[in-house]
Amino acid sequence: MIIYGLKTCDSCRKAKSALERMGKAVDFHDMRDDPLSREELARFLTALGPDLVNRRSTTWRGLDEAARAGDPLDLLEAHPTLMKRPVIEAGGQLHLGWNAKTEAALAG
Repeated sequence: MIIYGLKTCDSCRKAKSALERMGKAVDFHDMRDDPLSREELARFLTALGPDLVNRRSTTWRGLDEAARAGDPLDLLEAHPTLMKRPVIEAGGQLHLGWNAKTEAALAG
């Protein structure tokens, strides 16, 4: 299982901690330390859709209207912190965010 996120993100830390308490083997991929490739971002965007772009983030609020209207893949590549976190890859599936639904899906 891989968690893609930021080591400073509270949701990412909560997800990692909860999954480890469940006895899951978790690898953490910090996107600041090791940015995702364009191909990986495209795979995430295809699987998770437009919700992958966090439109409530500080980074999003700092973008001008022209940048916001740009290609989501270009935005995610230029601004890794725009990706909603965490993205959890487990059993060939991608899960977005840490909530009760994601926790239940990964508990089994």
